[in-house]
Amino acid sequence: MASEIEQAIKHICEEKGLSYEAVMETIETALAAAYRKDYGNKQQNIEVEFNTETGEMTACDIKEVVADITAEELEAMKQDQAAKAAAAAEEEIKGRKPGTKRRDEEEVVVEEGKKAAFNPKTQIMVSDAKVLKFGSQVGDVLRMDLPIPGEFGRMAAMTAKQVITQKLREAEREIVFNEYKEQEGEVLIGTVQRREGRVVLVDIGRTTGVILPADQVRSERYNSGDRVKVYVREVSLGPRGPQILLSRSSVELVRALFDLEVPEIAEETVFIKGISREAGSRTKIAVWTEDSSIDPIGACIGQRGIRIQTIINELGGEKIDVIEWSEDPETYIINSLSPAKVASVDMNEEDKTATVLVENDQLSLAIGRGGQNVRLAAQLSDWKLNVRDVANPEGANPQPKSEGDDAETTEGEEAKPEVAEGEVAPEATAAPEVTEDAAEKVEDAAPVAEAEEETPAEAPAEEVAVEEPTEVSEDKAEEAAEESAE
Repeated sequence: MASEIEQAIKHICEEKGLSYEAVMETIETALAAAYRKDYGNKQQNIEVEFNTETGEMTACDIKEVVADITAEELEAMKQDQAAKAAAAAEEEIKGRKPGTKRRDEEEVVVEEGKKAAFNPKTQIMVSDAKVLKFGSQVGDVLRMDLPIPGEFGRMAAMTAKQVITQKLREAEREIVFNEYKEQEGEVLIGTVQRREGRVVLVDIGRTTGVILPADQVRSERYNSGDRVKVYVREVSLGPRGPQILLSRSSVELVRALFDLEVPEIAEETVFIKGISREAGSRTKIAVWTEDSSIDPIGACIGQRGIRIQTIINELGGEKIDVIEWSEDPETYIINSLSPAKVASVDMNEEDKTATVLVENDQLSLAIGRGGQNVRLAAQLSDWKLNVRDVANPEGANPQPKSEGDDAETTEGEEAKPEVAEGEVAPEATAAPEVTEDAAEKVEDAAPVAEAEEETPAEAPAEEVAVEEPTEVSEDKAEEAAEESAE
């Protein structure tokens, strides 16, 4: 049956995810620090071996045998070390970090570093080593046993506790760093913890990752508790432990999601040749396969679009255009501008520019909103693209044309704007003359209307017709007056 100490060590290993050897090394280092605190000195290189079954420990001082050094050289080394210590103290007082050198001191320090220095803590001269062990030679390692005290004091116990805590934390950080360093470039599922300013913290298991503002998508909202798929962009070991940078806007996130959702890409029967992305808006991806029996676009889309729809949902509804890659640059450019239909492509190999001609009804589709479609196509094909209408292949307005080109058409076209813009006031002042001319035209075209206008002066019959009702009304009025008088 394992002892209580061994059971406690195994419990720590399971809780922290550490190896048994790492925990034992930490305990032995802590015991060596405690022994040096109470019973050792600064000139001892103490190592301790701990027996977990019996709870006993053995301590020894380990020295490397080196050649003899004269007393003068040893005294010079001591003075040199004292001078360095004083300089370090002076630099610390002035606010400089100890150990930093001025530029004019760097060469001298390097030359001094090349000389062999004697360290009494880890080394022993061969003459002294032969006294302790007969037959010692340069290069041997001496292990000198040290007496074991009954108990450590309170300060030594506190020192051992601090060393164990620090060493375990460092070992845990190193293990976490090694674990996630292997997952660099992969997609992980994490949970959003909180926001600190513009930085988003995501829980990815044993540690917390960071999404910087540059790696975020503007259209996405990261709320606490949301589960998101993130791309592990970089893993580094900092002073506070492993630092894991995650990304939601990286092009590699799209590549990794296709690798997860499309088995043909994971099995490398379908290859991703290029990706261009504007995070949160649209992505274009070019795929290709050597197997003629496989449709690369259909493999990425899946039956009824289930594969591509899963990826779109993971990207927050971002549009994805899957096109077929081609060795022919012209064909590749035509495919890159999908879903627009291209009429022709004029390519310049030297400048690596291409002029793409499309029909008028396809022009807005080829360019896209804000030029997004042609911009992504240019990034994907690595060509500079100029999209123009077939009816206007030069891509210029009629105004820049020379005066000699289509002179009659130009004059006719210019006459209308001059009347509409510059002649508005003169037409308003000449309005009466225009109406008289119009009246003359009306007289010639419609004589009936002219007759109707002249009838009030030349037709008395109509006047009689108008006066007769008035006479009849007066007679009736006289008869009515006579009847009323009687």
